[in-house]
This record gives sequence, structure tokens and C-alpha cells, in this order.
Amino acid sequence: MRLDIISIFPEYFAPLDVSLIGKARRTGLLDVHVHDLRSWTHDRHRTVDDTPYGGGPGMVMKPEPWGEALDAVAPPDGPAPRLVVPTPSGRPFTQAMAAEMAAEEHLLFACGRYEGIDSRVVAEAATRMPVSEVSLGDFVLAGGEVAVLVMVEAIGRLIPGVLGNAESVTDDSFAPGAMESLLEGPVYTKPPVWRDRAVPEILLSGNHGAIARWRRDQALRRTAQHRPELLGRLDPEKLDKHDRKVLADAGFPEHGEDMAN
Repeated sequence: MRLDIISIFPEYFAPLDVSLIGKARRTGLLDVHVHDLRSWTHDRHRTVDDTPYGGGPGMVMKPEPWGEALDAVAPPDGPAPRLVVPTPSGRPFTQAMAAEMAAEEHLLFACGRYEGIDSRVVAEAATRMPVSEVSLGDFVLAGGEVAVLVMVEAIGRLIPGVLGNAESVTDDSFAPGAMESLLEGPVYTKPPVWRDRAVPEILLSGNHGAIARWRRDQALRRTAQHRPELLGRLDPEKLDKHDRKVLADAGFPEHGEDMAN
């Protein structure tokens, strides 16, 4: 997969040289290119922003450097990448979206700053390439760089060969098809007792069926505690009697025992 990133702070992406993503780059699984937007400016101050039409606070990123940058990185007569634009007004970024993007051959990330990129840039780009405006959540960042780092890691680890164990992604929280939309439960490793805290005995039992049941119970409880809104996404047909009891005990009878009726 090829990833292109355009930013006024290319040094922000040094973390992409380390850990799993760095290894994927060195082995050729990820071909990452980071571009400085100021390379497409033509004044001595390398200006990328100007005051907004209509007034208001802040500055807006100018269309000229962005247009030239997109033309250079994704030539109009070449294969079209998917343009990904982080913005608080975009669609929420999810694990399912990460999986969709991991199937793409080429992603191009545009990191906005200030009050954002002149809207004509995205409108023009959409005439020649698919565009995804994406939000990490209901908050505002200083720029798109942090969001792109998050997305690249979420997407990159789903590319075959990036993780040492390909089955690791199937047990992730929010993994498509994995325990619906449940959060992942607690995890443990050696030693069996640490600072007087013991690993749950069930995990040492060797009874894989019982362990799977325990892990699902923990996932149900953690989801009920931390992300109760996700319970509404559960398919009642996939909840057994034990699931419903766990949810009822967690304080959600509307998602639990009532489903048995």
C-alpha cells in the first residue's frame, strides 16, 4: 500500500519510522511519502493561509498550494488515490472504516491547519478521486497531523503481514464480526501473582470453552460500564441466555433479560 501525506509539518511524522509501522515500511509492506505543502508556494514567506471571506477569527489554508500539491502527488491523468481529509465535520473514524481503507492501494492524507482548507480544494478533488472527510471524535485538534498518525496506525496494522499474528486483529475491540461492537475485556500475562493480585483462575484452567465464555462476559460488562451506547448495536438473535443475564446484572435489563421474551 502507498500512503502520501501532505502537511506543513512533515517532521511531525517521525513516529512512522518506529514500531510496527516503521517495520512495515522497511519491509516494503507500506510505502509512505511525506510532503511539505510549502514546497508548492511561490512567495518568499512560503504563505499557505489567508483571512477568511465573510470575516471571522482565524485563517484559512489557501487553495493554490493545495491544488498544486494534489496535482503533483496525484496527477489528474494517473491512478486516483483516495483522499482522506481529517476534519471535525467529517464522518466518525471507526474500525470498520479502517478496514475499508486498508483494502485501498493508495491513500492520500491532507493535513489541514488553522480554520481548515479552502472548501473548493476538496470539491475540486472530488471530481477526480474518491474523498473521505473523517473525524476522530467530537473535539477539535490544532491540525490534522495527529489524526493522520492515528489513522495510519489503525489502517496499517490491518494490512496482511504487518502484525506478527494475523489473528490478533480478529479479537480487537470493534473488529468487524468480532463479538459485535463489544469492547475487549481485561488481559493478563506472567507472573500469575503480582503485588498480591492474582490472575483470574479461569485463565489458568486450560478449559478453552470456559475461558471463551469468561472473556465474553468481561467484554459485555466492560461495554456496559464504559460504552453503554454500544449495547444498542447488539443483535438480539446473537445473545444467548447467559449473555442476557450478564447484561441484566450489569444494570441493563432492556438489553438483557427482556430480550428473552
